[in-house]
Amino acid sequence: MKLSSIQRFWISFILTIPMIIQMLAMPFHWMMPGYNWIAFVTTTLVMLIAALPYWTSGWVAFKNHHANMNTLVAIGTGIAYFYSIFAMATGREVYFESADFIAVFVLLGDTMEERMHNNASNALKKLLDLQVKEADVLRDGKFVQVPLSQVKKGDIIRVKPGQKIPVDGVVTKGSTTVNESMVTGESMPVRKKVGDTVIGSTINGDGAIEFKATKVGNETVLAQIVEMVKKAQTSHAPIQNLTDRISGIFVPAVLIIAIVTFVVWFVFLGATAVNAMLFAVAVIVIACPCALGLATPTALMVGTSRAAKMGVLIKDGQALEEINAVKTIAFDKTGTITVGKPVVTDVVGDQTQTLQVAGSLESSSEHPLAKAVVEKSEGEQVKLLPVTDFKAVEGQGVTGKVDGQKTFVGSLKLAEDTQVPQEFKEQASKLQNEAKTVVYVGLGNKLIGLIAIQDTPKKSSATAIAQLKARGLRTVMITGDNEQVAKVIAKQVGIDDVIAGVMPNQKSAVIESLQKDGQKVAFVGDGINDAPALTTADVGIAMGSGTDIAIESGSIVLVHNDLRGVVRALSISQKTFNRIKLNLFWALIYNVIGIPIAAGVFVGFGLTLSPEFSAFAMAFSSVSVVTSSLLLNWTKIEDAGD
Repeated sequence: MKLSSIQRFWISFILTIPMIIQMLAMPFHWMMPGYNWIAFVTTTLVMLIAALPYWTSGWVAFKNHHANMNTLVAIGTGIAYFYSIFAMATGREVYFESADFIAVFVLLGDTMEERMHNNASNALKKLLDLQVKEADVLRDGKFVQVPLSQVKKGDIIRVKPGQKIPVDGVVTKGSTTVNESMVTGESMPVRKKVGDTVIGSTINGDGAIEFKATKVGNETVLAQIVEMVKKAQTSHAPIQNLTDRISGIFVPAVLIIAIVTFVVWFVFLGATAVNAMLFAVAVIVIACPCALGLATPTALMVGTSRAAKMGVLIKDGQALEEINAVKTIAFDKTGTITVGKPVVTDVVGDQTQTLQVAGSLESSSEHPLAKAVVEKSEGEQVKLLPVTDFKAVEGQGVTGKVDGQKTFVGSLKLAEDTQVPQEFKEQASKLQNEAKTVVYVGLGNKLIGLIAIQDTPKKSSATAIAQLKARGLRTVMITGDNEQVAKVIAKQVGIDDVIAGVMPNQKSAVIESLQKDGQKVAFVGDGINDAPALTTADVGIAMGSGTDIAIESGSIVLVHNDLRGVVRALSISQKTFNRIKLNLFWALIYNVIGIPIAAGVFVGFGLTLSPEFSAFAMAFSSVSVVTSSLLLNWTKIEDAGD
């Protein structure tokens, strides 16, 4: 049975415990009975469980004439392990713990990275889970439920109120409103009538419809989104780890220095072969990549932990590198910049009377706009009155009697028999120019007020976007909503550019076009329709209140559903990645200082490093790296403010 990275790590860590105990006991001059044999057996097992894959990778890299991080691990563990066997056989000091700790520390880093990527494969499954399992299909003159896989092009399908639409098609009978926000980004329910298209997996509203299936199986919009996410997840080239780049120079240099050290001492300075080898081993031991193995995972662990406390979940190391080079941040509109649901923004006329009449009448309706009116009425503590003769007028609004008087709430067409004062006409025109939906409220034969409804920006959006622009970043809105609404919202929050009327397959294409201009692009979104764009972008940032698929597709998740989290994400990602680079510096500076000493360059001044002291210096470099990473807990993180 093949072991996972985390299983290999825990088994290796348990096998390392005897050496940890011995190291802790050394200051008390206590030696574990049979320690060398215990260390030999446990380290051999660790080499087989933890180090063998690195040895294999290092050997493949060697055959291809290059070096990587695994080359360092293979050389570090191999030299320490095989020399310790030699030392054990000749009665010398052993260094099994060096080989053991190198393998375990590096494997810990790989385990942490693997766990951060585990959720990526769940995204496609959650997309597919959105599909309904069955559909009401007309067969032999009556509707019967059949599995979705049996639905064919041309089938007539019936959908009742509240049900999901199974596949893409064209309405042939009835009318309804459909919530398409999860696919198109349109914030308001869309009215559908005969001849209009419907999209599979969107939610039917208040009417029963029949439609003709035009796209089934892999041709549906949802299936195409799945395919795009799949391609986007595999299109990113693996991040080129800084340690690998360093290794390409560092490993050959260390090997050459070790060989030169042995030759100089043995051939030119007359040292014995064993003493010359000890100098060479000291060079390789002090150059062992323990600190290099810790440089990235420790900073990542501390940085992501602190980020999580600030409501920012960073899911992979690639985001840390990519976000430092981001020049453009693109946003979805609905639920990302805006609240994500319609709210009352303006009341024209006597507010109390208008809200009382409208709230009373709309309390019997299930329409999203009606809910916004009722919530506003209740929020203003307006007393709602009993309603009789309630009636929904398709596509226009509702009518009824409130306190015995005829009333209506709805479109201008519903108010066509009522005289509209000039003041109301001017106000209605002004509100519509602001991309707000205007509802007319009538009592008796008189128009008493107007109510404007809109999906408004979150209070923090303008602040966050201003902060991003202050950092020199370009901001872009990419939305499926109409251009007028999008531009109004963009102006309110300070967005630079607007790209509206964009379908899901076009969103990822827009991101790609921005990337082709040489820009590193981050995308912020929350809906199912944002999944392809989130995975196509160099950095995908998902709102925590969004759909599971959006959260899975994003490499960074903002738990608090607040765009100020984007500023925090940028800041903490940059700080963490800069800390990784600092850690790499500390990991290497000991080698720059220690390698000449270990090679015996300063032996004439009485300054030498035996293999055991080299191992100590290596351990101290690891402590420095860990300490450097822990300091991230106190590093100031830029915030957009409250």
